[in-house]
Amino acid sequence: MSGARILVVDDDPGILRAVSTNLSRHGYDVQTASTGGEALDEFSRSQPDLLLLDLGLPDCDGIDVIRRVREHGTTPIVVLSVRGAERDKVAALDAGADDYLTKPFGVEELLARMRVALRHGGAQPAATRLTMGELEIDLERRRVRLSGRDVHLTPTEYSLLSALALHADRVLTDRMLLQQVWGPEYGSEAHYLHVYVARLRKKIEADPQRPRYLITEPGVGYRLLTQEA
Repeated sequence: MSGARILVVDDDPGILRAVSTNLSRHGYDVQTASTGGEALDEFSRSQPDLLLLDLGLPDCDGIDVIRRVREHGTTPIVVLSVRGAERDKVAALDAGADDYLTKPFGVEELLARMRVALRHGGAQPAATRLTMGELEIDLERRRVRLSGRDVHLTPTEYSLLSALALHADRVLTDRMLLQQVWGPEYGSEAHYLHVYVARLRKKIEADPQRPRYLITEPGVGYRLLTQEA
């Protein structure tokens, strides 16, 4: 993914310079902006492969930038923000961001999140079969196996697992999952989700209390990991 075009948006010159320098060293083509207006102008001009976006911009809220970008396509967006409150993460993800990193963050963690976002943002079709350690999910055949044995899931359990598998390694908010699995009229019935996550973990995790695959993002949602953390 070296050479991908990255637009970094932050009003802090120090952070803008540090992120840009590190990404350039790893072979990325980096453009920068320090306001929401500049970000949207640069986005239209350069058509980046990935947007790294701070929420606290001087002329607008970064959530508004996310919504504007989402009006025109599916370019991956990773939020980088000092706002660590769960409601801010949920708001950004529900608006269309693909991932969220709270400042300060490590360069390796940023690069890993970028790789996931770029992978999902590419033009290639989503994989129909995922293998994660002992867990295999075959979306085409609607088949789940653990350690070589079939795992029998209810239709709702399978719908939840397949929704997570289609966006593997990305965090999905409770609202996103509820609407994908139960329907667009749902969004606040988080207890439904928690019950079915617990059921899934009993069937696919060696230790449901210490899950390897189905990870909780506290106060935000869930993520299906394809690799060990």
